[in-house]
Amino acid sequence: MTTVGTIIWLIVGAVSFVGIFNLVGGGDFIRSLFLNLGLSAMGTVIVMMLILMVLGTFMEWIAIVLITVPVFAPVVMTLAPELGMTEDQAKIWFGILFVMNIQIYFLSPPFGPACFWLKSVAPKDVTLQEIFLSVLPFIALQITGLILVMMFPQIALFLPELLN
Repeated sequence: MTTVGTIIWLIVGAVSFVGIFNLVGGGDFIRSLFLNLGLSAMGTVIVMMLILMVLGTFMEWIAIVLITVPVFAPVVMTLAPELGMTEDQAKIWFGILFVMNIQIYFLSPPFGPACFWLKSVAPKDVTLQEIFLSVLPFIALQITGLILVMMFPQIALFLPELLN
């Protein structure tokens, strides 16, 4: 009950924050800020991915989703022609990048929830520090995958286009 209550309050707080933030024009401000950075479209996406990685070090994934998606998604849709995609393709591509970034959060210290779950089922002699060190190659692989999908969007778009 405590965990569910905490999650519900987290969601209520994040939704309230996003609602008020958008009501006072924060979403439009952030969108214009991203679009006027003077970066290429891919540079803007890289900045967004870096922001998500930083947020993943100290925030819960639900809050990250509720706070950043309403701001980042319209920017990516605006940049779609510059990225060589349609708006629908850009939505799918960004969604996959977003989920891959959140997966990195699940393993990365200091909060990596997957590491704590693993510690709960590991033998007593395995320390949390050993687990954090052991997941570093997997984090590197996930970052490599994220970079590949950013550089070659067709990796993420192949199956949706095949099904369409």
